[in-house]
Amino acid sequence: MQEKEQFLSLSHLDDRGEAQMVDVSEKIITRREAIAVGKVIMSTQTFSTIEAGNAPKGDVLGTAKIAGIMAAKQTANLIPMCHPLPIHKIKVEITPNPTLPGYEIQAKVVVKAETGVEMEALTAVSVAALTLYDMAKALEKSMQISEIRLVSKTGGKSGDYFAGGKSS
Repeated sequence: MQEKEQFLSLSHLDDRGEAQMVDVSEKIITRREAIAVGKVIMSTQTFSTIEAGNAPKGDVLGTAKIAGIMAAKQTANLIPMCHPLPIHKIKVEITPNPTLPGYEIQAKVVVKAETGVEMEALTAVSVAALTLYDMAKALEKSMQISEIRLVSKTGGKSGDYFAGGKSS
């Protein structure tokens, strides 16, 4: 009986413990925003080659940025229990960091909806990082994708979240 009670407290499981998509139809529409970050770490030589625009596959950073934007829009097709959302804004920034050496990726996603956009922001960062890797793997296969995480989310019933600090 305790197992059945545990299933009831998990929103993606029904009373039989089977997967279900959460019903958000009773929730109110609010503005929601999520920001996620991640890193791609590489050798100094690979970093210098990308920065010089000499990668064999072409525009590494531009392609990765577009891939991140496209991925955020496809999140509901990739993550089984995510709701399709009417996304209002997606911003993907890829910033060079010679001290890594490599790149820091940040995605910001904004929506007015009944549910949040954390997964869309995380998906944008993940796919941007994977695309950067793909575009530069001819230069280096040992690049590392790391530290993909949510840094903030605002809006919704659960309140605001800020990594390492204040939340409501």
